[in-house]
Amino acid sequence: MKSKRNTTKRVRFICLAAIIAAMYVALTYLSMALGLDKNAIQIRFSEMLVALAFVTPAAIPGLYVGCLLANILTACAPLDILLGPIATLIGATGAYLIGKMNNRRVARWLCTLPNMIANVIIVTVVCYVCYTAPDAQSMEIIPFYAATVALGEIVSCGIFGTVLLLGSEKTLRRLI
Repeated sequence: MKSKRNTTKRVRFICLAAIIAAMYVALTYLSMALGLDKNAIQIRFSEMLVALAFVTPAAIPGLYVGCLLANILTACAPLDILLGPIATLIGATGAYLIGKMNNRRVARWLCTLPNMIANVIIVTVVCYVCYTAPDAQSMEIIPFYAATVALGEIVSCGIFGTVLLLGSEKTLRRLI
């Protein structure tokens, strides 16, 4: 009986991770369709899903795979394909660990911070190395990239992610 229960839990975990990965890819395409991925401040709706790691550890591999697939399918630069998912993995793991805090009220508001910080650091470097013309590369542009990545993350992850979590946490906990 215990073996069947463990198998059921594993299957549920894998299915939930797969659903989150698929949602990440779909929301990335939605951002692209609305033209929000090409502006100075990029808003990737899929980043809000990092808040799900606060509720379930299945979000961690789901977000990693989703980001990896989204970056491959949207023809990102190879370094972006490699480092973007790592930033998301760091952020999702941080959200999960914050979810383990005793003070859940405070934790809900903090859970998207690791993702925002990881993305500001890593995506800023990726933008500079991969998406800046060689003759325009100078250290003076890095604060601009950091600011625009931060603003995009505040909107997509900080605001939308927190709203997603606050609006659906009880329902998600029942489903999981």
